[in-house]
Amino acid sequence: MSDEAESQETIRLDKWLWAARFFKTRQLAVEAINGGKVHVDGLRAKPGKPVRIGDRLTVHKGSLAWELTVQGVSRQRRGAPEAALLYEEDEASRRRRQELVRERREQGLGDLPKGRPTKRDRREIERFKRGGET
Repeated sequence: MSDEAESQETIRLDKWLWAARFFKTRQLAVEAINGGKVHVDGLRAKPGKPVRIGDRLTVHKGSLAWELTVQGVSRQRRGAPEAALLYEEDEASRRRRQELVRERREQGLGDLPKGRPTKRDRREIERFKRGGET
């Protein structure tokens, strides 16, 4: 296959995000795209938008954001090391994201409880609401 043919190879945006391991399922990728969390070349896109090598993507996931350049196209989901070869992240984007993660760790926001409070947690909440009474 020639270089020109490889550069013209396209894949749906939702499939590319799934193959590059930004989202666990294609459905989650579709929901993010429809929610305006993914932009292609600075414009809001639809899940079926063809993505080709050289396209610039902006992906927002939670409080984190990635600014990427598409480096490869894969129709299969592979391991993380292979998936990382599909894109190149901007250095400024990488630094901002790492700084945000570092700040959250320092503030202790990375260890938020998941799910419902336990019985012990409920007792502590009630104790707090009553003003420290035992």
